[in-house]
Amino acid sequence: MTRAWRGLARAQLALLMGGFLVNVGTFAVYPYLAVLLRERLGAGMAQVGVVLGAATLLQFASAPFTAAFAERVGLKRALSLATCLYCLGALTYLGGADRPALMVLGLFLSCGAGALYSPAYRGYLVHAATDAQRPRLVSAGNAAGQLGIACGPVVGALFLHEPGRLFAATTALYALLALGHAALRPEEPVRPGLSPPAVEPFSRVLHGLARVPFAATVLTHYLYMQFYQYLAVYAEGRLPTAVYGLAMTGYSLGLAVLQPLVARRVGRAGHPAAMAVGFPAMAVGMAAFATGHAAGVACGAAAMSVGTAVLFLKNDLEALALSERSATVTFGQQRLAVGVGALLSGVIGGAVYGMFERADALGAFWLAVAAQCVLLPPLALVAGRLVRGRRTAPRSAPRPG
Repeated sequence: MTRAWRGLARAQLALLMGGFLVNVGTFAVYPYLAVLLRERLGAGMAQVGVVLGAATLLQFASAPFTAAFAERVGLKRALSLATCLYCLGALTYLGGADRPALMVLGLFLSCGAGALYSPAYRGYLVHAATDAQRPRLVSAGNAAGQLGIACGPVVGALFLHEPGRLFAATTALYALLALGHAALRPEEPVRPGLSPPAVEPFSRVLHGLARVPFAATVLTHYLYMQFYQYLAVYAEGRLPTAVYGLAMTGYSLGLAVLQPLVARRVGRAGHPAAMAVGFPAMAVGMAAFATGHAAGVACGAAAMSVGTAVLFLKNDLEALALSERSATVTFGQQRLAVGVGALLSGVIGGAVYGMFERADALGAFWLAVAAQCVLLPPLALVAGRLVRGRRTAPRSAPRPG
């Protein structure tokens, strides 16, 4: 794994540390939002799922526009602005620990920050990189983020019943990150000495969409977000909170370790071959959750690490290869796909979870999701290819976005 970090510029290493800490703060809160919102809103899982799905859709649906905005103002400035928004969201959480409306507002502010931070973060990392360098850089960026995701749930579990202290800590963290990102070196031109390419209007942010990886990303996150949004609620009363937190930490650590290790092999593999490995691994993980026991949840989290390590990386690499746009805009388009999948997970998954909960058969919910992991990928692959139009081969180099 350490090879993924060698040879990186200081600015890239600093940003990797920033990406790690941003996710520590974000995922100290996010996995437990379903529990907190359920307690404070007094709503059922279907309503909570709609709130989470709508907020996540806002984050990811706006990503193509925030990616284009980041290119206009500069990636470093966009990163600094995003961390300020994260800080404002944490402050709103802090003031809304006992006020549901403020808690929901804090959720939407944090999602807006993520919409700007994510494409700018990934665009900064691969800025001016060659095709051969991209798998290592994308996997390093994902690994840093996943390390933060690994630590976040443990921090959140410690303060789950003291949200005021949790939100105070995340406010301080984001304030420091805002200062740190302001000190980043501005990105250098792709070709020194040449003026930057003309910026296209916002109306073209979805032009040049790589449709097959977009469809695969929608499906990947529709399935994955059911794991991330509903496992905390499912584990409540079945597992100690610390055990659940450790399982989620193990998932994220596994993903962080695996992605750099398999980056070169995944980069060379075809997209259908990667899907044939990733989705069945996710199916095994979902089926293991149906046991409701600590060992089953731990094994399921390990299987999910394998599946998502392959799919998250390959979907993005395939999008970069097929897209007609710049890396930053392409990452923004991919974040839109994540948002569509998250919305489907929140609306469909929340309603289905509630149905199985009322029937007192929640183990069957995870078996139903496992079946979808097997049955839906071939349909997504065919649907993506059917709407590709006349684009049948990747261009030799992406156009500036």
